[in-house]
Amino acid sequence: MRIVIYSMLVLLIAIQYPLWLGKGGWLKVYEMERQVELQEAKNSLLALRNAKLSGDVKDLKDGTRAIEERARVEHGLIKEGEFFVQILPADKPATAQPTKQ
Repeated sequence: MRIVIYSMLVLLIAIQYPLWLGKGGWLKVYEMERQVELQEAKNSLLALRNAKLSGDVKDLKDGTRAIEERARVEHGLIKEGEFFVQILPADKPATAQPTKQ
């Protein structure tokens, strides 16, 4: 009778092994679900970035405001008839220009 009980116990363990540790076991499924959640979070961030870039491309193709804004911000350009005024913070003294002799 003992042999039957031990053999059934070994058979039960042998059947449970693929369920927990096999190729499609619970541990693998849990790990894959976690990876899917991480990838979905990355995808949502990338989708937001793509939407922003798509809006920038559309604005660059259709209008001149985006081009003008980029020229002003990135290259410091000004329009004809405009004046550029730079205000320095009070705590930092302006660097003196070297005088020509």
